[in-house]
Amino acid sequence: MSDDYKEIDDNKNDSSNVNNTNNSNNSNDDRGRYEKICVICRRTESQCKGPMIDLYNNITVCNDCMQRTFDSLNNMPMNNDLFNGFGMNMFNPNMENVPKKNKLKKKKEEEKKEFPEITLKSLPAPHKIKGMLDEYVIGQDYAKKVMSVAVYNHYKRVATNTQKEIEIEKSNMLMIGPTGSGKTYLVKTLARILQVPLAITDATSLTEAGYIGDDIESVLSKLLMAADNDVEKAERGIVFIDEIDKIAKKKEVRSRDVSGESVQQGLLKLLEGSEVEVPVGATSKNAMVPMVTMDTSNILFICGGAFPDLPEIIKNRLTKSSSIGFNADLKDKYDEDENILSHVTTEDLREYGMIPEFLGRLPIVYTLEKLNKEALIKILKEPKNAILAQYQKLLALDEVELKFSDDALEAIANKAIEKNTGARALRSIIEDFMLDIMYEIPKDSNIGTVTITKEYIEDKKAPLIQMRGQGLLEAKA
Repeated sequence: MSDDYKEIDDNKNDSSNVNNTNNSNNSNDDRGRYEKICVICRRTESQCKGPMIDLYNNITVCNDCMQRTFDSLNNMPMNNDLFNGFGMNMFNPNMENVPKKNKLKKKKEEEKKEFPEITLKSLPAPHKIKGMLDEYVIGQDYAKKVMSVAVYNHYKRVATNTQKEIEIEKSNMLMIGPTGSGKTYLVKTLARILQVPLAITDATSLTEAGYIGDDIESVLSKLLMAADNDVEKAERGIVFIDEIDKIAKKKEVRSRDVSGESVQQGLLKLLEGSEVEVPVGATSKNAMVPMVTMDTSNILFICGGAFPDLPEIIKNRLTKSSSIGFNADLKDKYDEDENILSHVTTEDLREYGMIPEFLGRLPIVYTLEKLNKEALIKILKEPKNAILAQYQKLLALDEVELKFSDDALEAIANKAIEKNTGARALRSIIEDFMLDIMYEIPKDSNIGTVTITKEYIEDKKAPLIQMRGQGLLEAKA
């Protein structure tokens, strides 16, 4: 039995009340057996001496309570909080516990990136571009020289708009180098120097249109986002496609190669220069995403990859003509050559799995050298944002001076060579041995200088610590 209804006593209620109840509840025969009750004052219909007001969800209110509710609402100030809680508290005359509107902090507007227009006067000469790259990137002189000339010629072509007089083709580049040699870092630094939009994408996520993965046009969509959705600025930017060796043509595959040769075929029109429909803010085309048209004729494409199996292909080609005799080339002549990639040719790349049409649209091919111990030591301390300088700055905020001995730097470089991941290994090694120092130093405010030694790197011994106004001490292990 519902609480909002009370069974009618035939001896105490007259027939008129019963008739009114039956007439108002024709849709439900059982409702005629019970009397309505006001949800506010809990009086029955007979006690209220008048018909009830039926509301939604089988709620009934007497005339007196409804009138008092309206009177209370009229006497209260009409503010936003009242209207926000009106629907939830219409039966609460005092409007208690009305939920206040949540106040959301206004997000700061992101500053728009400024990309000044490139003119022939503002474009730095190749030697100046290489000089600025030298401040951030150690070694790789040949690669920096090639990039400086190619970028200078490309943006000279864009700034002067000489296409009507004589058609100058784009200087798209293919960069080959082992992992950790600085391919991505070179492109990032180059875009920062020239102040142009840069989009870095991974070729491993690209697939042929209609399959799961990013469409080919997603590389341009990222460039458009980097240019704050300004099509004109994006059309003068740089696109770096990393891991380009992962889209090589698969060998002995009977199924459709949707992430290899098909991706190379799809990139042809972008590399050469054409008008492409690009989704705004998305990586795939669909009906819910707006589209814009971009002309890729003035976009510089740089492709990079490690090509792990390429050295063996180069060795086989170089030693194919080996013979017997005093002047013959031996089979193992190039086994110890760390820069074997510098002998790469277009034929080697074709055998690796890159199609000729794709290679034809990347006229500039150059390689990066594998980093040796001397280069790794220079990377630690010479660039503007060197790794050691970063940690020295962190400890300087605690008024502590951080020093590294020369043999400690050699020990770090040797560990990085063992990991065989290039400059990327330096960060992980330093993070490892700096953990205890960064944890313990803030405990004692009397520490003035911390010196990292070779023994601390190799044998896990304690570093040398100098207290303020005292001599050197060896920290407790």
